[in-house]
Amino acid sequence: MIDFNYETNFNLENEDAISLWLSQVIVSEDKKEGEINYIFCDDDYLLKINIEYLNHDTLTDIISFDYTMGNELNGDIFVSVPRVQDNANDFNVSFEEELKRVLVHGLLHYCGYNDKTEADEQLMRSKEDEKLAMFHVEQ
Repeated sequence: MIDFNYETNFNLENEDAISLWLSQVIVSEDKKEGEINYIFCDDDYLLKINIEYLNHDTLTDIISFDYTMGNELNGDIFVSVPRVQDNANDFNVSFEEELKRVLVHGLLHYCGYNDKTEADEQLMRSKEDEKLAMFHVEQ
């Protein structure tokens, strides 16, 4: 089950479509969907988590806590809405596109993809692009 939680003044406009897409991403990676919680927050909220749990005193757009058991994906994915907006501006893409990239990025970590090395980062970007292309909203 994919659940969306809000710790800031933000709400996804199309929760159902995004949830369905993320579920399809999980299946496309031959994984099973467990309990995945997305928590949307602001910079201060995520900075506290970054300092307390990771000893990083820096702003970031996403922090994921992976509780995956075997092939079943489980975890909490914290997303800083202001960081996503700033990144969208920096990369000259829409907020919606950058948000979807961040959402799938967290899931891909649970699937075993990393971004620590340049080669890993290139593979992660390729996977993000592949999964973004899977997103469709019925009009």
